[in-house]
Amino acid sequence: MALVTGASRGLGAGMAAALACAGADVALHGRESAGSTEERLRVLGVRTACLAGDLSDRRAADRLVAETIERMGRLDILVNNAGIIRRHPAAAHSDEDWDAVIELNLTCVFRLARAAGAHMIARGQGGKIINIASLLAFQGGITVPGYAAAKGGVAQITKALANEWAPLGINVNAIAPGYMATDNTAPLREDPVRSRQILERIPAGRWGTPDDLAGAVVFLASRASDYVNGHVLVVDGGWMAR
Repeated sequence: MALVTGASRGLGAGMAAALACAGADVALHGRESAGSTEERLRVLGVRTACLAGDLSDRRAADRLVAETIERMGRLDILVNNAGIIRRHPAAAHSDEDWDAVIELNLTCVFRLARAAGAHMIARGQGGKIINIASLLAFQGGITVPGYAAAKGGVAQITKALANEWAPLGINVNAIAPGYMATDNTAPLREDPVRSRQILERIPAGRWGTPDDLAGAVVFLASRASDYVNGHVLVVDGGWMAR
């Protein structure tokens, strides 16, 4: 049984569909609704549940995990995908934008992992926690200082939790997507100069799609990754190889 946050569209919806195709029942979180994703999964014959909640509320993570367990019976896989991005030059990057990005992209990742990890420890049957990092876990980016700081933190919290929970059979890993065609990257794709610069560096020669994360998320959620701990798996069309 999997919980995918930010599953109403984009990468979250794609990863939820991949897990469902592999046979997992999936709880779908959205800030308001993930109903469109649920419709997509229903034809696959798996159990689903739609869960709404604003994860910037510090009480929401515990509630979301508890509701998932109540409705689905247990929680074996957490995909920590929900996030936001705010683009401003560093000298004009407001405290409000910094706080919002750090809260949702980093602090909430820890709170959800903590709640899911506590359940997995209590059950004593292991589990899989998959955080969604970014290429900016390794690079600084441009005009996204809060996002870069948060994603760097996601990589480190992934390693820290893996160190504690690997002996308990809980695998904590992360996926670092490259430049993906999602709502978050629309400003980059609509800028002809920046889009050209990005594509020129990607050896695969194209923007990624949510489907490109399917193999990675299924691998990290499966028994095939039982000896993979604290790893940040880059899925980037070769960007980091340049």
